[in-house]
Amino acid sequence: MTLLHNPVIRGFAPDPSLVRVGDWYHVATSSFEWFPTIPIHRSRDLAHWEYAGHVRGAAPGGSLAGVPDSGGIWAPSLSWDGERFWVVYAVVRSVGTPYFDTDVYVSTATDVSGGWTAPRRVASHGFDPALFHHEGRLWLLNLQNDHRPDGDRFAGIVLTELDRGTLAPGGDTHLLLQHERLIEGPKLLAKDGMFYLVLAEGGTGFEHGVRVARSRALTGPYELDDRPLLTSRDDPSQPLQKAGHAELVQTPSGDWVLSHLTARPLHTPAGPRCTLGRETAIQKVTWEPDGWPRLAHGGHHPAVEVDVPTTPMTPTTPTTPPTSPTPPKQADAQPPTPPQPLSWPWSTLRSAPDPSWADTGARPGWIRLRGRHGPESRWAHSLLAQRITEHRAEAEVTVEAGPRTFTQAAGLVLWYNTEAYLSLDVTWAEPAGEGQHGQQWRGGGRTVLALTERDEDGTRQAALVEVGTDVPLTLGATVDGAEARFWYLRDGVRTPIGPPLDFARLSDDHGSRLRFTGAMAGIHAVDLVDAGFHADFTGFRLICR
Repeated sequence: MTLLHNPVIRGFAPDPSLVRVGDWYHVATSSFEWFPTIPIHRSRDLAHWEYAGHVRGAAPGGSLAGVPDSGGIWAPSLSWDGERFWVVYAVVRSVGTPYFDTDVYVSTATDVSGGWTAPRRVASHGFDPALFHHEGRLWLLNLQNDHRPDGDRFAGIVLTELDRGTLAPGGDTHLLLQHERLIEGPKLLAKDGMFYLVLAEGGTGFEHGVRVARSRALTGPYELDDRPLLTSRDDPSQPLQKAGHAELVQTPSGDWVLSHLTARPLHTPAGPRCTLGRETAIQKVTWEPDGWPRLAHGGHHPAVEVDVPTTPMTPTTPTTPPTSPTPPKQADAQPPTPPQPLSWPWSTLRSAPDPSWADTGARPGWIRLRGRHGPESRWAHSLLAQRITEHRAEAEVTVEAGPRTFTQAAGLVLWYNTEAYLSLDVTWAEPAGEGQHGQQWRGGGRTVLALTERDEDGTRQAALVEVGTDVPLTLGATVDGAEARFWYLRDGVRTPIGPPLDFARLSDDHGSRLRFTGAMAGIHAVDLVDAGFHADFTGFRLICR
């Protein structure tokens, strides 16, 4: 037996789709507007997980430019047909509107580490698709969206057979189940002559849960279990909240486990705030004599510590991709691409890192960022970031930059989305006490550190400090629960800058708009005029504890 501690994949790893192939378990998670698209982790014991690669090419054309915050790639579903991995996922281009403007794609590979085929679009009824492989046939599950003014945006679960070769619909679409409570995220499995439909219930917030339905016929009708398999919505004191969006998998020994998303909220005066986003957890499941699955430890609340029937493995460095055999060439596979020099745990917004703006070769040991759009751009923000995985964290980086105008800036950022971030930037300002009179065009002004906070009410400058021109500066941020403090090194001493800032605003739960990702720490550069300004960074570190 192995004792695991939930969450097993910590910090912004939502909507886990779990599949076992031989001795390995694989989990694919949502990436939304971030690259790498559809990160995949793997484990032999369900307790210790390592990054195994991602679905390269999942974004058609290699870009998610223009998608809104928390849009992009939602809820991938990973499966195995005995020969190859399949992944199906939705690209969502509208958030918070009746129209999700969703395209659903399928890609396959013989190894999760690479060789994914070019995505092919399939029937796109809604988001949260899944594939069901059964007796040589392929079925597509999906949420049905009804955009009409009097329609139900979550109008039930539908099932369509696909041709395994062309992926074209092979017959009628079947409505499997509708429910008065919001249901989504369908997964199907066959067991003991029954078909089980595992559903996310109640939305992905604090009302989230897992409900199971079953039928003797694949196309229904489905009988809904009279109680949830998993939820924490009835007990805000539970350490793991938002438990839902699950998948059942059988171990080699015949036992069963459940993957699900969860969150660890901070308790603030404004209410619970999940700054780390939604994370991946595992529970052990048993089957009752009446045929329904139940949590092995009893009840329906997620457990933090779980004994799973596996042999403990030696943990590996979670940020290093494991060595995998080269997959056989597939007829419809995309051409192999060289490995990205800026790979996991780095992530980028709406496109993969490119040497044209993120260069590791210009100066050995440094990352050179060329400034592009501002931090509220959905198109070309030069940002590299890593996931914050614990409620206490510290980020630090040394930056060398020579801004000559207020339209140029580079520095350290704590990021949630374009409406929620905190940044400490090297930039330019007029001489003290002067207004904007074009001094930058005459070589006047001063180099400053500007501390900025952004939320739904706008952007505010929290502090401004003059610093030496073109001198490398070490910038830092310390996160302690709901508070973030920024600092810089002056003569080797940490010098605080500005007041403590509200880190809880960088959470899924702040504000009124839908938010689905998690807080990140990273580096960025901005040049709003000619995109010619660059900044060099070295020594980035992010420690979470």
